[in-house]
Amino acid sequence: MATSKLMRAIRVSEFGAPSVLKLCTDLPVPNPGQKQVLIRVHACGVNPVETYIRSGSYARKPSLPYTPGSDISGVVEAVGDGVCLLRTGDRVFTTGTLTGGYAEFTVASEDTVHKLPDSVDYKQGAAIGVPYFTAYRALVQKAHSKAGETVLIHGASGGVGIAACQIARAFGLKVLGTAGTSEGMQLVLSNGAHLAFNHREKDYLDKIKNATSGQGMNVIIEMLSNVNLSNDLQLLDFGGRVIIVGSRGPIEIYPRDTMMKETSIIGVALYNTTNKETSECAAALFAGMETGWLKPVIGPEYTLDKASQAHEDIINSPGASGKMILII
Repeated sequence: MATSKLMRAIRVSEFGAPSVLKLCTDLPVPNPGQKQVLIRVHACGVNPVETYIRSGSYARKPSLPYTPGSDISGVVEAVGDGVCLLRTGDRVFTTGTLTGGYAEFTVASEDTVHKLPDSVDYKQGAAIGVPYFTAYRALVQKAHSKAGETVLIHGASGGVGIAACQIARAFGLKVLGTAGTSEGMQLVLSNGAHLAFNHREKDYLDKIKNATSGQGMNVIIEMLSNVNLSNDLQLLDFGGRVIIVGSRGPIEIYPRDTMMKETSIIGVALYNTTNKETSECAAALFAGMETGWLKPVIGPEYTLDKASQAHEDIINSPGASGKMILII
């Protein structure tokens, strides 16, 4: 059985700084249970939410000790009883794991494991889970974006941002994106945005307004609402929607700004997604992979023993440039 083998994995025994991420080399390989799958991990995505969980500041805390990571790509090593759609040897990616993705092997529930087309490599596969499912949920399931509408994507050069650019462009929206560096702006333009703006420039909001001839945005995808939300409300068109994907603190807003144009502020949390919504999203994204518009952009790569450095960098980097991943 798989448990006779040992594996390397990151373990967190206390909440705190990135240094609490410890590499263990002698953990037993887990066995898959009913409707579960054991996957040999090739790569694992690193998401900002994993740093909040590790620090102990996130609303949902795992039991200690735990292994972080939800977005992996790899090969099915074994399947538990009752698994119907997957078999040993399948190339897959996940939108969640039961035993953690910062590891050589992980167990995932069958309904969170999705087949990876041959056209998508393992590094790209590890960049799909949280970013693309979040972007699709934000744009389609929460904002109800329609072809012909205009969307502004803040922080468009990061994992979720690039996913949102590609999905929005494929679905017929006019796409505007912001980034913090000229390289990030170029990345945004090469992944579906019609226009890109540097959010470090003082007058960037005026440039955005001018770009729409004062029309305003139908949808804003917001990664850093504690900084931008008040300005976002000024940028919306009548009936516009701000979709909150990320926030790192409080912000003061003037509620009257929502009244004048009857705008909405809507939050997104991927863990609220129903099975039906997940299936819808998976089908849309698989079509994107098959037809070629869904192409994850890989940013910084780290080996498993450098997980703490990855956590340091994802929060403190001056500008995101693609999806950060661990190579296992």
